[in-house]
Amino acid sequence: MLPNISSKLLQAFVALADCRHFTRAAERCHLSQSAFSAVIQKLETALHAKLVERDTRNVMLTVEGEMFVGVARSLLADMEAAFGNLGDYVARRKGRVAIAALPSLAAHGLPAVIAEYRASYPGIQVQLHDALSDQCLNLLRQGKVDLAITAPSARLAEFDTRTLCSDPFYLVCRRDHALAARRRLQLADLAGCELIHLAKSTSVRQHVELLVQGIAVRDSGLEVEHLATVAGLIEHGLGVALVPALTLFQFRKLNLVAVPLAQGQPERPILLATQRSLSIAAQGMLELIELRLGGGADVP
Repeated sequence: MLPNISSKLLQAFVALADCRHFTRAAERCHLSQSAFSAVIQKLETALHAKLVERDTRNVMLTVEGEMFVGVARSLLADMEAAFGNLGDYVARRKGRVAIAALPSLAAHGLPAVIAEYRASYPGIQVQLHDALSDQCLNLLRQGKVDLAITAPSARLAEFDTRTLCSDPFYLVCRRDHALAARRRLQLADLAGCELIHLAKSTSVRQHVELLVQGIAVRDSGLEVEHLATVAGLIEHGLGVALVPALTLFQFRKLNLVAVPLAQGQPERPILLATQRSLSIAAQGMLELIELRLGGGADVP
């Protein structure tokens, strides 16, 4: 069983070992001589060992005292380092934050937040994983990230979640398309359009399939992994695409137009998912993400 020894007892003994004088050691510890003597006696009682010999002129450490003073110094140094290290984490001078985010957020919006966070807390390492929704949740589940910015999923029940923003859909088409001049579109207006699709594993594809359910859209036969590929296909007249606002930076081409769906049409929620407990560094990142990206999605 470990003896009940406080840092105060250790500090008093080290002061005595340094000063070899009860009065000077007591002054160093801001104690009266009687109180200091009581502290040393309490330490000896806890250790079941006599640590010092004293006469009218000198204070000497016993053999056991000489053995223990090194231990006391080491324990105090370890305690100081531990509390100092924890203080650095609490003050966000040190730490690590890992984020998993949908590629659209990871490429547009989140970089500015990370830059602002790093400017405020340069000692904290920030890691970013750009991944599809299920991969984001896997990283969160495995403890490899602190928070995930993702789309709705049946696999979210085990996490704390909150809505970050709402991501409205746009029709992207060529400038010479029949719908390009419209200010806003109803979903029914898409009847007859040839849709270019993202892969079924993407949250965008899953939402688009729900949007066009019951509408006589045509399948272009083109299903791709990357938004840049979608843009290239549209540019060459091979179809149109429904994409959320957060992805529109991928479609900045002179001969492409993005037409918003009318108000009241379904939008894609973007969610923040976390484990039940966050470090102080991760909590700070979460708050900044909510502050800068929360609410409605900005159109790039």
